[in-house]
Amino acid sequence: MNRITTRRTTVLRTIGATAAGLLLAGGLAACSTVTPGGGGESGSETVNTLDRGMEQGYLRVGIANEPPYTQVNADGSVHGAAPDVLRAVLQTMGVEEIQGVVTPYEAMIPGLNADRWDVIAAGLFMKQSRCEAVAYSEPVIVSTESFGVPAGNPKDITTIADISANTELKIAVLTGGFEEGILKTASIPEGQIVLVKDSRSGMEAVTANRADAFLLPTLSLNALVEQDPSIEVTEPIEDAPRTGSGAAFRKEDTELLEAYNTALAEFKKTPEFAKILTDWGFDPTVVEGVTTEELCKTEG
Repeated sequence: MNRITTRRTTVLRTIGATAAGLLLAGGLAACSTVTPGGGGESGSETVNTLDRGMEQGYLRVGIANEPPYTQVNADGSVHGAAPDVLRAVLQTMGVEEIQGVVTPYEAMIPGLNADRWDVIAAGLFMKQSRCEAVAYSEPVIVSTESFGVPAGNPKDITTIADISANTELKIAVLTGGFEEGILKTASIPEGQIVLVKDSRSGMEAVTANRADAFLLPTLSLNALVEQDPSIEVTEPIEDAPRTGSGAAFRKEDTELLEAYNTALAEFKKTPEFAKILTDWGFDPTVVEGVTTEELCKTEG
Protein backbone atom coordinates (compact mmCIF):
# COMPACT_ATOMS: atom_id res chain seq x y z
CA MET A 1 0.00 0.00 0.00
CA ASN A 2 1.33 3.47 -0.84
CA ARG A 3 1.93 5.48 2.30
CA ILE A 4 0.67 9.06 2.43
CA THR A 5 3.35 11.21 4.04
CA THR A 6 2.07 13.49 6.78
CA ARG A 7 3.89 15.69 9.24
CA ARG A 8 3.37 13.06 11.94
CA THR A 9 4.71 10.33 9.68
CA THR A 10 7.89 12.35 9.25
CA VAL A 11 8.15 12.67 13.03
CA LEU A 12 7.70 8.91 13.41
CA ARG A 13 10.69 8.21 11.20
CA THR A 14 12.91 10.13 13.62
CA ILE A 15 11.79 8.31 16.74
CA GLY A 16 14.37 5.51 16.84
CA ALA A 17 14.67 2.06 18.29
CA THR A 18 12.47 2.53 21.36
CA ALA A 19 9.48 3.68 19.33
CA ALA A 20 10.10 0.93 16.81
CA GLY A 21 9.89 -1.59 19.63
CA LEU A 22 6.61 -0.07 20.75
CA LEU A 23 5.29 -0.24 17.19
CA LEU A 24 6.11 -3.94 16.99
CA ALA A 25 4.53 -4.65 20.36
CA GLY A 26 1.38 -2.78 19.36
CA GLY A 27 1.18 -4.67 16.10
CA LEU A 28 1.43 -8.02 17.87
CA ALA A 29 -1.31 -7.08 20.31
CA ALA A 30 -3.59 -5.42 17.80
CA CYS A 31 -6.63 -6.56 15.89
CA SER A 32 -8.12 -8.19 18.97
CA THR A 33 -11.07 -7.36 21.17
CA VAL A 34 -10.28 -6.08 24.64
CA THR A 35 -12.32 -5.20 27.69
CA PRO A 36 -13.22 -1.50 27.89
CA GLY A 37 -11.00 0.24 30.37
CA GLY A 38 -9.01 3.32 31.09
CA GLY A 39 -6.96 4.78 28.44
CA GLY A 40 -3.27 5.31 28.40
CA GLU A 41 -1.69 8.74 28.37
CA SER A 42 -4.53 11.07 27.50
CA GLY A 43 -3.66 13.23 30.47
CA SER A 44 -0.19 13.91 29.13
CA GLU A 45 0.41 17.47 27.98
CA THR A 46 2.85 16.37 25.29
CA VAL A 47 1.21 13.27 23.79
CA ASN A 48 -2.00 13.61 21.80
CA THR A 49 -4.04 10.76 20.34
CA LEU A 50 -2.28 10.76 16.97
CA ASP A 51 1.16 10.78 18.60
CA ARG A 52 0.14 7.99 20.94
CA GLY A 53 -1.22 5.83 18.16
CA MET A 54 1.93 6.21 16.09
CA GLU A 55 4.21 5.47 19.02
CA GLN A 56 2.37 2.38 20.25
CA GLY A 57 1.43 1.22 16.75
CA TYR A 58 -2.35 1.04 17.19
CA LEU A 59 -5.48 2.92 18.20
CA ARG A 60 -8.30 1.56 20.35
CA VAL A 61 -11.56 1.42 18.41
CA GLY A 62 -15.11 1.28 19.76
CA ILE A 63 -17.13 -1.17 17.64
CA ALA A 64 -20.30 -3.24 17.71
CA ASN A 65 -20.63 -6.74 16.30
CA GLU A 66 -23.11 -6.04 13.51
CA PRO A 67 -22.09 -7.35 10.08
CA PRO A 68 -21.53 -5.97 7.53
CA TYR A 69 -20.62 -2.77 9.40
CA THR A 70 -18.52 -4.53 12.02
CA GLN A 71 -17.67 -8.16 12.64
CA VAL A 72 -15.69 -9.88 15.38
CA ASN A 73 -14.31 -13.23 14.29
CA ALA A 74 -13.86 -16.29 16.53
CA ASP A 75 -10.16 -15.47 16.93
CA GLY A 76 -11.02 -11.98 18.18
CA SER A 77 -9.95 -10.21 14.99
CA VAL A 78 -11.97 -7.15 14.05
CA HIS A 79 -13.32 -6.63 10.54
CA GLY A 80 -16.35 -5.23 8.73
CA ALA A 81 -16.66 -2.28 6.35
CA ALA A 82 -16.10 0.42 8.98
CA PRO A 83 -13.03 -0.99 10.80
CA ASP A 84 -11.46 -2.31 7.59
CA VAL A 85 -11.53 1.17 6.03
CA LEU A 86 -10.30 2.72 9.29
CA ARG A 87 -7.40 0.28 9.52
CA ALA A 88 -6.36 0.85 5.91
CA VAL A 89 -6.46 4.64 6.23
CA LEU A 90 -4.56 4.65 9.53
CA GLN A 91 -1.85 2.50 7.99
CA THR A 92 -1.21 5.21 5.41
CA MET A 93 -0.74 7.58 8.36
CA GLY A 94 1.78 5.39 10.18
CA VAL A 95 -0.61 3.70 12.65
CA GLU A 96 -0.32 0.03 11.83
CA GLU A 97 -3.26 -1.62 13.59
CA ILE A 98 -6.45 -1.27 15.62
CA GLN A 99 -7.68 -2.85 18.83
CA GLY A 100 -11.43 -3.41 18.80
CA VAL A 101 -13.48 -2.78 21.94
CA VAL A 102 -16.99 -4.24 21.63
CA THR A 103 -19.56 -1.99 23.27
CA PRO A 104 -23.30 -1.18 23.04
CA TYR A 105 -24.23 1.71 20.77
CA GLU A 106 -25.47 3.88 23.62
CA ALA A 107 -22.05 3.60 25.33
CA MET A 108 -19.90 4.40 22.28
CA ILE A 109 -19.81 8.18 22.53
CA PRO A 110 -19.56 8.34 26.35
CA GLY A 111 -16.72 5.79 26.20
CA LEU A 112 -14.91 7.75 23.52
CA ASN A 113 -15.12 10.99 25.47
CA ALA A 114 -13.98 9.15 28.62
CA ASP A 115 -10.86 7.93 26.72
CA ARG A 116 -11.82 4.26 26.90
CA TRP A 117 -11.12 4.13 23.15
CA ASP A 118 -9.64 6.55 20.65
CA VAL A 119 -12.09 6.38 17.76
CA ILE A 120 -15.45 4.82 16.87
CA ALA A 121 -15.76 2.79 13.66
CA ALA A 122 -19.05 0.95 13.99
CA GLY A 123 -21.44 2.30 11.38
CA LEU A 124 -22.52 4.85 14.03
CA PHE A 125 -24.81 6.92 11.84
CA MET A 126 -24.57 10.68 11.94
CA LYS A 127 -27.36 12.83 13.36
CA GLN A 128 -27.58 16.18 15.11
CA SER A 129 -27.12 15.01 18.70
CA ARG A 130 -24.14 12.81 17.87
CA CYS A 131 -22.46 15.46 15.76
CA GLU A 132 -22.70 17.83 18.72
CA ALA A 133 -20.88 15.30 20.92
CA VAL A 134 -18.13 13.98 18.60
CA ALA A 135 -16.25 15.00 15.47
CA TYR A 136 -17.03 12.78 12.49
CA SER A 137 -14.76 12.18 9.55
CA GLU A 138 -16.15 12.54 6.05
CA PRO A 139 -18.59 9.70 5.27
CA VAL A 140 -17.46 6.21 4.32
CA ILE A 141 -20.84 4.48 4.24
CA VAL A 142 -24.26 5.68 3.11
CA SER A 143 -27.02 3.26 4.01
CA THR A 144 -30.74 2.57 3.81
CA GLU A 145 -33.13 1.29 6.48
CA SER A 146 -35.57 -1.63 6.25
CA PHE A 147 -37.84 -3.71 8.46
CA GLY A 148 -37.22 -7.32 9.37
CA VAL A 149 -40.72 -8.83 9.43
CA PRO A 150 -42.30 -12.30 9.54
CA ALA A 151 -42.33 -14.01 6.15
CA GLY A 152 -45.07 -12.54 3.99
CA ASN A 153 -45.10 -9.28 6.01
CA PRO A 154 -48.59 -10.09 7.42
CA LYS A 155 -49.09 -6.61 8.90
CA ASP A 156 -47.85 -4.85 5.76
CA ILE A 157 -45.29 -2.66 7.52
CA THR A 158 -43.29 -0.75 4.89
CA THR A 159 -42.97 2.85 6.14
CA ILE A 160 -42.55 4.86 9.33
CA ALA A 161 -45.96 6.34 8.58
CA ASP A 162 -47.45 2.83 8.87
CA ILE A 163 -46.26 2.70 12.49
CA SER A 164 -47.77 6.11 13.25
CA ALA A 165 -51.08 5.06 11.73
CA ASN A 166 -51.37 1.80 13.69
CA THR A 167 -50.76 2.24 17.41
CA GLU A 168 -50.95 -1.52 17.96
CA LEU A 169 -47.69 -2.12 16.08
CA LYS A 170 -44.57 -2.75 18.11
CA ILE A 171 -41.16 -2.14 16.54
CA ALA A 172 -37.86 -3.48 17.87
CA VAL A 173 -34.79 -1.22 17.72
CA LEU A 174 -31.31 -1.31 19.21
CA THR A 175 -31.02 0.65 22.44
CA GLY A 176 -29.24 3.89 21.60
CA GLY A 177 -29.20 3.06 17.91
CA PHE A 178 -29.95 5.41 15.02
CA GLU A 179 -33.26 3.62 14.49
CA GLU A 180 -34.47 4.42 18.00
CA GLY A 181 -33.88 8.05 17.09
CA ILE A 182 -35.90 7.65 13.88
CA LEU A 183 -38.94 6.47 15.85
CA LYS A 184 -38.58 9.14 18.53
CA THR A 185 -38.23 11.89 15.91
CA ALA A 186 -41.41 10.56 14.29
CA SER A 187 -43.12 10.82 17.74
CA ILE A 188 -43.81 7.09 17.94
CA PRO A 189 -45.06 6.41 21.49
CA GLU A 190 -42.67 4.59 23.83
CA GLY A 191 -45.22 1.82 24.21
CA GLN A 192 -44.70 0.89 20.56
CA ILE A 193 -40.90 0.76 20.83
CA VAL A 194 -39.25 -2.51 21.90
CA LEU A 195 -35.65 -1.88 22.95
CA VAL A 196 -33.19 -4.74 22.37
CA LYS A 197 -29.52 -5.09 23.24
CA ASP A 198 -28.22 -6.52 19.95
CA SER A 199 -29.22 -7.63 16.46
CA ARG A 200 -29.90 -11.23 17.42
CA SER A 201 -32.23 -10.08 20.20
CA GLY A 202 -34.12 -7.97 17.68
CA MET A 203 -34.68 -10.97 15.43
CA GLU A 204 -35.80 -13.05 18.40
CA ALA A 205 -38.26 -10.34 19.42
CA VAL A 206 -39.96 -10.72 16.03
CA THR A 207 -39.94 -14.53 15.95
CA ALA A 208 -41.31 -14.64 19.52
CA ASN A 209 -44.07 -12.14 18.61
CA ARG A 210 -42.81 -9.54 21.09
CA ALA A 211 -42.39 -7.16 18.15
CA ASP A 212 -44.05 -6.93 14.75
CA ALA A 213 -40.90 -5.74 12.99
CA PHE A 214 -37.23 -5.03 13.61
CA LEU A 215 -35.96 -1.69 12.26
CA LEU A 216 -32.32 -1.86 11.18
CA PRO A 217 -30.07 -0.98 8.22
CA THR A 218 -31.00 -3.02 5.15
CA LEU A 219 -27.64 -4.75 4.81
CA SER A 220 -27.54 -5.70 8.48
CA LEU A 221 -30.94 -7.35 8.17
CA ASN A 222 -29.91 -9.14 4.97
CA ALA A 223 -26.96 -10.66 6.84
CA LEU A 224 -29.19 -11.74 9.74
CA VAL A 225 -31.94 -13.40 7.70
CA GLU A 226 -29.57 -15.60 5.71
CA GLN A 227 -29.90 -18.20 8.46
CA ASP A 228 -33.52 -17.53 9.39
CA PRO A 229 -36.03 -17.98 6.54
CA SER A 230 -38.91 -17.14 8.87
CA ILE A 231 -37.93 -13.47 8.61
CA GLU A 232 -37.86 -11.38 5.45
CA VAL A 233 -36.46 -7.92 4.72
CA THR A 234 -38.66 -5.18 3.31
CA GLU A 235 -37.60 -2.81 0.55
CA PRO A 236 -35.71 0.27 1.83
CA ILE A 237 -38.03 2.54 3.78
CA GLU A 238 -39.03 5.53 1.69
CA ASP A 239 -39.73 7.90 4.58
CA ALA A 240 -36.65 7.04 6.69
CA PRO A 241 -33.94 9.72 6.67
CA ARG A 242 -30.85 9.27 4.53
CA THR A 243 -28.06 8.17 6.80
CA GLY A 244 -24.39 7.42 6.76
CA SER A 245 -21.32 7.07 8.90
CA GLY A 246 -17.61 7.70 9.12
CA ALA A 247 -15.10 7.44 11.91
CA ALA A 248 -15.93 9.44 15.05
CA PHE A 249 -13.25 11.21 17.09
CA ARG A 250 -13.19 13.33 20.23
CA LYS A 251 -13.87 17.00 19.55
CA GLU A 252 -10.43 17.95 20.85
CA ASP A 253 -8.63 15.55 18.50
CA THR A 254 -8.62 18.14 15.72
CA GLU A 255 -5.16 17.20 14.45
CA LEU A 256 -6.08 13.53 14.19
CA LEU A 257 -9.37 14.35 12.44
CA GLU A 258 -7.66 16.65 9.94
CA ALA A 259 -4.94 14.12 9.14
CA TYR A 260 -7.49 11.31 8.88
CA ASN A 261 -9.74 13.23 6.50
CA THR A 262 -6.78 14.06 4.28
CA ALA A 263 -5.69 10.41 4.18
CA LEU A 264 -9.29 9.21 3.71
CA ALA A 265 -9.79 11.47 0.69
CA GLU A 266 -6.73 9.92 -0.96
CA PHE A 267 -7.74 6.38 0.01
CA LYS A 268 -11.19 6.81 -1.54
CA LYS A 269 -9.44 7.24 -4.90
CA THR A 270 -7.83 3.79 -4.69
CA PRO A 271 -9.24 0.44 -5.84
CA GLU A 272 -8.80 -0.86 -2.29
CA PHE A 273 -11.51 1.44 -0.92
CA ALA A 274 -14.04 0.20 -3.46
CA LYS A 275 -12.99 -3.41 -2.83
CA ILE A 276 -13.51 -3.18 0.93
CA LEU A 277 -17.01 -1.75 0.55
CA THR A 278 -17.95 -4.11 -2.26
CA ASP A 279 -16.70 -7.14 -0.33
CA TRP A 280 -19.02 -6.19 2.53
CA GLY A 281 -22.01 -5.62 0.26
CA PHE A 282 -21.95 -1.81 -0.01
CA ASP A 283 -22.02 0.26 -3.18
CA PRO A 284 -18.92 2.48 -2.99
CA THR A 285 -20.36 5.00 -5.44
CA VAL A 286 -23.30 6.12 -3.27
CA VAL A 287 -20.99 7.96 -0.85
CA GLU A 288 -19.67 10.19 -3.63
CA GLY A 289 -20.62 13.80 -3.02
CA VAL A 290 -22.15 13.08 0.41
CA THR A 291 -20.70 15.22 3.19
CA THR A 292 -20.54 15.11 6.96
CA GLU A 293 -22.19 18.52 7.06
CA GLU A 294 -25.19 17.13 5.17
CA LEU A 295 -25.58 13.98 7.28
CA CYS A 296 -25.17 15.89 10.55
CA LYS A 297 -28.38 17.77 9.74
CA THR A 298 -30.40 14.60 10.26
CA GLU A 299 -32.75 15.11 13.21
CA GLY A 300 -32.35 13.03 16.32
